[in-house]
Amino acid sequence: MTETHRTKMLILGSGPAGLSAAIYGARAGLEPIVVQGLQPGGQLTITTDVENYPGYRDVVQGPWLMEEMQAQADKVGTRTMFDTIVDVDISQRPFRMTGDGGTVYEGDTLVIATGAQAKWLGVEGEQELGGKGVSACATCDGFFYRGKKVVVIGGGNTAVEEALYMTNHSDDVTLIHRRDSLRSEKILQDRLFANPKITVLWNKTVEKFVGGGDPVGLVGVDLVDTQTGDKSHLATDGAFVAIGHAPATEIFKDHLDLIDGGYIEVEPGTPKTKIPGLFACGDVMDHVYRQAVTAAGTGCMAALDAERFLAEEEFELLAAE
Repeated sequence: MTETHRTKMLILGSGPAGLSAAIYGARAGLEPIVVQGLQPGGQLTITTDVENYPGYRDVVQGPWLMEEMQAQADKVGTRTMFDTIVDVDISQRPFRMTGDGGTVYEGDTLVIATGAQAKWLGVEGEQELGGKGVSACATCDGFFYRGKKVVVIGGGNTAVEEALYMTNHSDDVTLIHRRDSLRSEKILQDRLFANPKITVLWNKTVEKFVGGGDPVGLVGVDLVDTQTGDKSHLATDGAFVAIGHAPATEIFKDHLDLIDGGYIEVEPGTPKTKIPGLFACGDVMDHVYRQAVTAAGTGCMAALDAERFLAEEEFELLAAE
């Protein structure tokens, strides 16, 4: 027999956005249900040192931080479900989601907080050196490379912005791009080419991230020239892969308006979608900032808007009687 769970606020995703929404929703008496999804805890669970989350003077570990958020959400009354959603129906309320085991979840409101994943090169050494010199977020990890030599890989807006950002910490930044021209906006290119701390390597791809030392960390990248096939090695202390992000919205592509490569479209400055009672927060709708603290902030906003939506609906029903 199919099991059905019903709630005033259903949340899909358990990173900083989803759990912040749950904490605020639970405190408002909405008895939220969080369906964790494929990556419980979100991207912070695969992040080691976190130094920029407010409230901690010392570096904390990403998995520990998410365990604390989960514990806080549970303590105030959140129900957490370990399930993966395979089907959604947001054509009517209550919104309805179905897990891979057949369990059904229904919510008077729905908060989508499924996040986004950085795109990776998929080359040798990338996974092994993740967090040991290889990163996909200069804003998150750039501080650890003060005064060191770094490379940024990519040619779009993200890559150029990350290279420019890294000049706040390093006087030796190299942008590696597989073509002979950038895809980024011209104003960003102008800033990049005018910055004396940045060198551009054209027509190069990374063949391998090279580790060494004790403890093992990144010591360089092996490169291949895309035109000649010539191979070379570039010594570096840090490498930032900046080839874009993929928001986790595949299951919603036929149900919601998606923009800019798959991000959920929301009303500017809010987590509200075009569907009343349905909200999106965190990296699944934010293609600009993509930080844990901003994700948590939009999760709070989603919960507050969900509570207001339900309160207004209840008031209208009472007024109509």
